[in-house]
Amino acid sequence: MQPDSEDSDSDAELTASSDDEQAQVPTTPSKKRKIRSADDDHVGPMIVQAAFDAYFTHAAARPQTSTSVFSAIIPPLSSQEYAEATKDMSDKKMHSILLTDNKVRNTLFTQILRQVNEGFNVLCYGYGSKRSILNQFAVERCSKHGHVVVVNGFQASFNIKDMFMSFDSLPGYRDEASSGSSIEIQSKSVAEFFSESQKRHLYLIIHNIDSPSLRTPKVKACLETLAAAAHIHIIASVDHVSAPLIWSSRERFSWLWHDLTTLAPYDVELAHADRSSISGAQPTSRKQRADGPEAAANISETAASHILASVNQNALKLFALIARKQLEAVEDAGASASNDMQPYAIEYEMLFKLTREQFIATTDTSLRQLLGEFRDHSLIVSAQGSSGPEKLWIPLRKERLTNVLNGLPSTT
Repeated sequence: MQPDSEDSDSDAELTASSDDEQAQVPTTPSKKRKIRSADDDHVGPMIVQAAFDAYFTHAAARPQTSTSVFSAIIPPLSSQEYAEATKDMSDKKMHSILLTDNKVRNTLFTQILRQVNEGFNVLCYGYGSKRSILNQFAVERCSKHGHVVVVNGFQASFNIKDMFMSFDSLPGYRDEASSGSSIEIQSKSVAEFFSESQKRHLYLIIHNIDSPSLRTPKVKACLETLAAAAHIHIIASVDHVSAPLIWSSRERFSWLWHDLTTLAPYDVELAHADRSSISGAQPTSRKQRADGPEAAANISETAASHILASVNQNALKLFALIARKQLEAVEDAGASASNDMQPYAIEYEMLFKLTREQFIATTDTSLRQLLGEFRDHSLIVSAQGSSGPEKLWIPLRKERLTNVLNGLPSTT
């Protein structure tokens, strides 16, 4: 019986050893996707963005812009509407102490005159028109100590050559001036003339020295040449928000800044601008598309009349045709009509058909040529969707468009 027990023990040992070998054999990894547990949510990312990387990641996102444009919601006023809205404001004006208190004003005048005579030049800033008070300073103080030249830089037609032409009227200078020469030569001639000790002082009153016509590098170099003369003094006003950057204190002007807040309206400075327009007097820095909807706020009733007075008869008939169709669409809309004229635009194909029937334009080329005269002045704008037809309309609301249409010759 003993041999049988030994065989059983040996079989048991072989079975145990074979189980251990099977346990040591590595299993094939599973290709199934690991199910994410709730504990994995607490594990942070392996890579953390630095502060500057996070900033650029956030800045690279598409900005959110509103489609509600102020110029589309609030239409600009006409000249008549603007005059009616402001006629009762004369009694509600606020006045600065510089305009109401003679003692304060005289103290300021004395201080400015003393500073410019010591070799400094003065820049006057502050809210409100400074034209009246600077002209008063020129008459009451500067004219008693030397020559005075007033420069109206706010005028749209102003040119730096106008200032040098004013110098020709100064006593004794006409013979020494180099007529017809460049402004650089003329500025040096004026500076040399007033550098002599026996010459009277020249006070240069410049209104809005920050105007586009006076802040070019070439003009600034000429003004620096004048300011370097011992007997030439510049007293100027600024209204541009970036005036400290335009006229830096590091330049050779030796500027002293004075707060000349008057709270007076800019009636004279803005006389050349259409104040009823939302765009105001600020010139656009980049060319706008004349045929885009964004040009709708840049046209007024007066401007439309001027444009129509300069076009030919066929162009007038084309404008009248579009205007009548647009007014008919507004009338059909009834009480739900809005000031936005784009929904009442006429399709180009329909317009081309009507112009051929009325012998205004018989070809597509002639029609687009007539439309081009109005598109250049934003009197007719157009829009075309990704799949829809091109549509054209006049960016004038019903009342103004009716007035313009009534002002056209009866032959149209």
